[in-house]
Amino acid sequence: MNRPARPLIHPRDEIVQAMERIYRYRMTTTSGGNLSVRDENGDVWITPARVDKGSLRREDVIRVRAGGQVEGPHRPSSEHPFHQGIYQKRPDVRAVVHAHPVALVAFSICGQVPDTTLFPQARHVCGAVGFAAYALPGSEQLGRNIAEVFGRGFDCVLLENHGVVVGGATLQEAFERFETLEFTAKTVIKASLLGPVRYLTPEQIALAHRPREPLPEHEPGPAGTPEKDLRREVCEFVRRGCRQRLMTSTEGSFSARLDGDAFVITSYRVDRHTVDVEHLTLVRDGRREAGQQPSRAVPIHQAIYRRHPEVRAIVNAIPVNATAFGVTATPLDARTIPESYLLLRDVAVVPFGWQYEDGERIADLVSPERPVALIENDGALVLGTGVLDAYDRLEVLEATAEAVINSRPIGAVRRMSDATIDELVRAFLKPKPSV
Repeated sequence: MNRPARPLIHPRDEIVQAMERIYRYRMTTTSGGNLSVRDENGDVWITPARVDKGSLRREDVIRVRAGGQVEGPHRPSSEHPFHQGIYQKRPDVRAVVHAHPVALVAFSICGQVPDTTLFPQARHVCGAVGFAAYALPGSEQLGRNIAEVFGRGFDCVLLENHGVVVGGATLQEAFERFETLEFTAKTVIKASLLGPVRYLTPEQIALAHRPREPLPEHEPGPAGTPEKDLRREVCEFVRRGCRQRLMTSTEGSFSARLDGDAFVITSYRVDRHTVDVEHLTLVRDGRREAGQQPSRAVPIHQAIYRRHPEVRAIVNAIPVNATAFGVTATPLDARTIPESYLLLRDVAVVPFGWQYEDGERIADLVSPERPVALIENDGALVLGTGVLDAYDRLEVLEATAEAVINSRPIGAVRRMSDATIDELVRAFLKPKPSV
């Protein structure tokens, strides 16, 4: 049996890296939010009070010893009392994230919490969400309110008129919960502008997490330069997808065909923000690279590659605006501007549950002529003739969806006519006659 990996990154560095990511993705402000880690000695490492979160340095991080002594150049965060309260109430929690991301703040000021049964992964990562009554920020009462809700088993707690607090066994786990919960809240808000929001049943969520038979293994030979180039290109676009908020640290699969029935694909449970070439799995003839655990989307990608030889890259992603259409009954009509229709065509809809089969029904539904599908309550599926083509199509999908949602307060969308579409198809999609 493999031993659990020993944490080797210092708490100061963990906190700085996590805060950089949270600030870069605009999930906190210069003065807002605080992070902490409780180490094996019971000491708590925490962000300081009144220090710019956009330029936090490792030496700024404060150590509060188990006995209460404070070490560092600043005062600890004024919210330190509720971090300590959570740690006392929940010995299993070793890291805490508190911030004010806009979608979750919107829920908090309405006295509501997002329903994480919107997506299988959201329910799995976040669980149900608790709610703590308002108290003065930094007060002992606020600490008691939050700790009491954590004590009832919640790992994610919204604070009335304040923000959110998330705990985890590690700072990475706490961050993943925080990021996933904010993504869920954003999607609910966007989807609510389109129509009634569809949530999943317990049976549907259980289906998503049903154990699957692992693929048999193969021992690949030395990687040639085409495979090395392909791995590098896929990783670059996965990281870009995270920067563009088209993927999260736990959600999103990208694959690219190497040759014939071989493709590389992102691996399961690898942080998409920091994915590198060794984090991809080579799948060949239905077998996975020895020692690697590929994305659970392998059956879908494999079926599409086998059915459609022209397809060279496939992306599963969860862009907020496109995904909002996938949790409502409102179709996403790409007949908005020429680029949208040329890249997206008529967007298909995959019924929830098909993604957990062998992929054949989805391979029948999509094609080079119909390269985009929304999977009900599970994001988007995009095909391309190459990595860049697939990623470009994903960006256009999200931009189109956002434009349509943003048009709702303005007026009715002026859909391009059939004659206009026919003209576009003749000019750009039909093969030119040979001379």
